[in-house]
Amino acid sequence: MLTLLRPALVLLSCALLVSPALAQPERLTIIANGEQVGHVEADRSGREVRVHYDLKNNGRGPTTDEVLILDEAGLPQRWTIKGSATFGGEIEERFVREGGEARWSDSTGQREAALDAPTLYVAQNASPWALGLYARVLLDRPDRRIAALPGGTLSLEPMAPVTLGSESYRAFWVRGIGLSPDMVLLDGHDRLFAVLSARGVTVRSDAEAYAAQLQNIAAERTAERFEAIQAEVARDFDAPIRIRDVRIFDAESGTLGEPVSVLVFRDRIAAVEPLTSPPTPGEVLIDGGGGTLVPGLHDMHAHVGLQSALLYLAAGVTSVRDMGNDNGFLLDLQARIESGDLAGPRIIRNGFLEGRSDYSSRNGFIVDSESAALDAVRWYAARGYWQIKIYNSLNPDWVPAVVREARRLGMGVTGHIPAFTDADAMISAGYDEITHINQLMLGWVLDEGEDTRTPLRLTAMRRTADLDLSAERVERTVAAMASEGVALDPTAVTLELLMLSRDGAISPAVANYFDHLPVGLQRRRQQAIAPIESGRDDAAYRGSFERIKELVKRLHDRGVQLLPGTDDGTGLSVHRELQIYAEAGIPPAEVLSLATLGAETYLGREQMLGSIEKGKLADFLLIDGNPLEDLALLHDIRMVVKDGTVYFPADIWTAVGVEPFAGPPEITMPASP
Repeated sequence: MLTLLRPALVLLSCALLVSPALAQPERLTIIANGEQVGHVEADRSGREVRVHYDLKNNGRGPTTDEVLILDEAGLPQRWTIKGSATFGGEIEERFVREGGEARWSDSTGQREAALDAPTLYVAQNASPWALGLYARVLLDRPDRRIAALPGGTLSLEPMAPVTLGSESYRAFWVRGIGLSPDMVLLDGHDRLFAVLSARGVTVRSDAEAYAAQLQNIAAERTAERFEAIQAEVARDFDAPIRIRDVRIFDAESGTLGEPVSVLVFRDRIAAVEPLTSPPTPGEVLIDGGGGTLVPGLHDMHAHVGLQSALLYLAAGVTSVRDMGNDNGFLLDLQARIESGDLAGPRIIRNGFLEGRSDYSSRNGFIVDSESAALDAVRWYAARGYWQIKIYNSLNPDWVPAVVREARRLGMGVTGHIPAFTDADAMISAGYDEITHINQLMLGWVLDEGEDTRTPLRLTAMRRTADLDLSAERVERTVAAMASEGVALDPTAVTLELLMLSRDGAISPAVANYFDHLPVGLQRRRQQAIAPIESGRDDAAYRGSFERIKELVKRLHDRGVQLLPGTDDGTGLSVHRELQIYAEAGIPPAEVLSLATLGAETYLGREQMLGSIEKGKLADFLLIDGNPLEDLALLHDIRMVVKDGTVYFPADIWTAVGVEPFAGPPEITMPASP
């Protein structure tokens, strides 16, 4: 039993219950990329609140019903949540507080805690409406902080008010739930008016017209937060930097060299010298402690946000390929990173192209004709995008024309396999690569007419558990990929997360670093994602993931280019992606080469990046240990250098509530003249 030690219970204001405004029905609309994708409805009667939440974006999303009983202080006394999760799994969560004891059950199991102070339960599966509840509770606290269940502390940080039309709304960060704080607006009666992010907004339904303005405000204020972090964590030295006593991973030979010193001046590697070379006057000395220098890692399947850009650097990921985003946001983000205002990796931009359907993903351009698709290709080409990324709902009959236009304009084409076709057809149409290994495999197990715009593109993977990878239909596709030079972006770690997560168990996708994560994220990573209705389902998903690993190895052995990507934004997931390749049987040195020089060669930048050599850009990470012996050591990054700017991951992890993995190296500044 967990006992929380706090000062004596302080009675809170009961204004939450007596305010007539709070008794009014609340209707909120969820908007992404300018389109409505869901709603929240909350109705209050006395102390009881009933909330209905429905979100459907990209053919999936949760649908839940909540019932809360609030006490006289506005704290949840009872809370039940039932419904379906993003991919259809069952949600049944309960919380009860009686006297000084709290009991709750969620995907992690049943727990209880003895309480001797006001404590706020943070639901695992709550709708956005709950953020308004949390904010009101925190407003009533003298220090705007409160102990949280199942752990940690929630706090409220005020921001400048937001004015829309003639109305002004109070703005706050709600901190303590996950890796990033939540931005909320409250009206004059302390009701939730909006939840904001740079990617979309949840806003009161009678104020939907302000959605675009609110999204811009969210982007600016979030950027300000991350600009402040960048100012704290980035270290630029206007002097040579000597990183002494390190072994360099040679991505071409797959070996570690003898201990050396690496010198950096501004954004370039100035020299690689023997340890016996004496320093020159005015150098900054960094003690490498016998660790390993590895060229910057890549995530070849990213959807970059302000926070993920920062986390990538903490994980040693200095280059990413963005596979679909809000177009205006991405262009602005890249400019801010390149100017040094924000921390983040280099970004290669792919243009997201989706067809109009009930299942459309709200990214990039959503088109309803071939001519509109070609217009989108031209828009991306004019702005320097590298490839076109095709998504599920695009009419496959339009793909040949898209490929021709993209190639005419100097771009490649990659993507999902659109619904009602298969990988063989898209390879014939001119795909340069395929994203997600499940998109490749589904064509071998689906029946004609089955719709992969739905969660079927995950759940049908159960059918691959007994797939014979030597079957003629499999061999035909693999041979075509090898002969046509079609690459694969597997995103195996995301499939592991989707298929192998189980209620009450730590997902293998995060097992190596679970203890470092904040409580809210730990909780989500002990929750099933794919619907598991029987032991047979469980075995099928596990068997399917073994086929995925076997196929990764088979493709690598056949010379198919693997592009390590994650479809996730924590940075740490890149490390797990690489571990999966090693578990599949690819030697660790070859895995690291894929994630460094191999990716840069594919991107055509190997003359400046991908290896640690004189004259190349200073772009590498310092690891405490030898990752060729254990790729899990990739977590233990002591320092990251990107374009000559030095970052200590411990600083970044601390700023976002993650327990650091390794301390920074010792630095000796030059003596003053």
